[in-house]
Amino acid sequence: MFLRIREPVEAVTFSFDGRSVTAARGDTLAAALLAAGVETFRDSVVGGEPRAPYCLMGICYECLVTIDGIQNRQSCLIEVREGMVVNSQHGARLVTGGADR
Repeated sequence: MFLRIREPVEAVTFSFDGRSVTAARGDTLAAALLAAGVETFRDSVVGGEPRAPYCLMGICYECLVTIDGIQNRQSCLIEVREGMVVNSQHGARLVTGGADR
């Protein structure tokens, strides 16, 4: 998978599916997760197959995750923040009423 060529100078810590992950300040969330050895970011809505980033520039939507309770966030476009809580996404987003309908 992906390996860092040097340790982060300014480290940021966040969680992914309950596991603590350390990244470099300025990393995208997708890059940080790939560097930490994460292979599956979400499950396909259609067949449940595992998915991970493909384009790393916001076009393919394979890197969708839930960040701080907000679903369908493109991890390749979001910079890591200290303390963020990230979870893999399983299936389609939950519709809770209001503007989502």
